[in-house]
Amino acid sequence: MYTGLQHLHSGLAYLVLLALIIIVIYALLGSLSNRQFTDKDRKIALIGFILSHLQLTVGLILYFVSPLGFEMLKSGSAMSDPAVRLTAVEHPLVNIIAIVLITIGYSKAKKGSIPRARFRSIYMMYAIGLVLLLSRIPWVTWLG
Repeated sequence: MYTGLQHLHSGLAYLVLLALIIIVIYALLGSLSNRQFTDKDRKIALIGFILSHLQLTVGLILYFVSPLGFEMLKSGSAMSDPAVRLTAVEHPLVNIIAIVLITIGYSKAKKGSIPRARFRSIYMMYAIGLVLLLSRIPWVTWLG
């Protein structure tokens, strides 16, 4: 089960990153072209919203069944080793913050009335969330 969750979490990460990149560019172009914010635009942003929340859910499950997640935090050794700290503390905390920002961006765009502001809330909040996600990916283990 643990290995399957690791593969799902890693594979979903590629989809989330790709979706967020595409959505940020799409929303930026929508804002710059001054076009109307349509239901199609909202649904495109919803794809990134859903994928990021699905990734968060899988990540949280993995965090509690992994020997590198919550167990390392409980043992007290997480803060002294940078690699363990990344996995046990920084990766989950920063990624939760990123998902919160993506959620705020989607919610503001969904409730907004000015098209340009709706696009702006998506591309700004999703872009900040994307940068945060990219900053806390354990690149050594993910690509290595």
